[in-house]
Amino acid sequence: MEAKEYVLDLIQKGRAAQQEFEKYSQEDVDKAVRAIGKIIYDNGEMLAKMAVEETRMGVYEDKIKKNKGKAKAVWNKLKGVRSRGIIEYVEEEGIVKVAKPIGVIGAVSPTTNPTMTPMQNAMIALKGANAIIVGPHPRAKKTGVETVRLMREALKSVGAPEDLIQIIPEPTVELSGLLMSECDACISTGGPGMVKAAYKSGKPAFGVGAGNVQTLVDLDVDLAEVAKKVATSRTYDNGVLCTCEQCVHVPASKHDELVEELVKQGAYYISKPEDVETLRKGLFPDGVINKDAVGNSAVFIAKLVGLEVPEDTRFLLVEIEKSGKEEVLAKEKLCPVLAINSYETWEEAVEKAVTNLKNEGAGHSSVVHSNTKEHVEYAADLLPVSRVGVNMIGSSGLGGGFDNGLNPTATLGCGTWGNNSLSENLWWNHLVNIARIAYVIPGKPIPTDEEIWAE
Repeated sequence: MEAKEYVLDLIQKGRAAQQEFEKYSQEDVDKAVRAIGKIIYDNGEMLAKMAVEETRMGVYEDKIKKNKGKAKAVWNKLKGVRSRGIIEYVEEEGIVKVAKPIGVIGAVSPTTNPTMTPMQNAMIALKGANAIIVGPHPRAKKTGVETVRLMREALKSVGAPEDLIQIIPEPTVELSGLLMSECDACISTGGPGMVKAAYKSGKPAFGVGAGNVQTLVDLDVDLAEVAKKVATSRTYDNGVLCTCEQCVHVPASKHDELVEELVKQGAYYISKPEDVETLRKGLFPDGVINKDAVGNSAVFIAKLVGLEVPEDTRFLLVEIEKSGKEEVLAKEKLCPVLAINSYETWEEAVEKAVTNLKNEGAGHSSVVHSNTKEHVEYAADLLPVSRVGVNMIGSSGLGGGFDNGLNPTATLGCGTWGNNSLSENLWWNHLVNIARIAYVIPGKPIPTDEEIWAE
């Protein structure tokens, strides 16, 4: 079967299943959504083991947390929410909102999240009565296939059409491209090449941008607590998440104290110019991240670049003095390596973070550790990002969690900064068409021209 014929067959099966599914009641739609989340939750350990063994990236225990935690968070926020038919009455405006499915959604997934991403995408797609076809990363195809097999099993158990969720078991660039061009809308949570392909597909697309989470530390925070949060985030799943902290900006007067606290959390501090240069050249040969470092441990990375560190090192903490294009270590590092530098004023800290983001990661996220509202809002006003997390663990918080109001997602839109159509966390409401019934509002006063233009 030729590639296009193969993809069109998947689309046809998905469309048939979707057209049946869109007739389901809200209650039956929710049963299906709950079932696919619960089966991944129940099999979180097995799927985490598969992912680590197949991709050779990340940490088994953290992938368990990722699989189970995201399943819980997504279902917790989806349950009880109306997503079918009339979803809202806006009485004061005479508007009634009616949700209608898009149809068949194509979703390209990354090697870093071969279970969590397809599961979350499937849950929010089905919440709007859509079907979904997963295009896994070639390096994570076995895990992707097993993830989809389980979700199809869950659909069958509640009497929903299994073809609501399908997968391309032997993915290629050609098949992924065809999937995106033939479906009704596409989600691309992969690398920049696939995101660009999604936007060139001719279909509505939801993509992501590069991360480079800048972390600003204020004078009024508990540095021991900050260090614990930053270390937890920077080491989570060996730092492959786009939401992990990349560069910490600390007051000069608190620099040594924060370094000390980070060392207590397992950091190996690199400050000698020759050692910094060794890491710089080894981690970014020719200015591009060393692929062998991605998702690997700090000890492995140290050996890879030619540094000696204790065997219990959790992450590498490297001192940098420059920002933006003048320092590659200020870029995104998809491994447990954290840059740190000092600032004299809050304005300088924000300026350095902005410089780094304009070089890489604009549109994504930042974390601010501060108890001063004016400082938080000053930073949020100037940082070119879609999310500013306050006093949180970036890795688990920026993608949405139980302790904040961000939608729990696998796809973090980066707005026009990141060449994305969304500047928020992808959610079910982005995967439906919303029609509006508009009633004339009897007796609504119409202002005069003078009233309208009055200053």
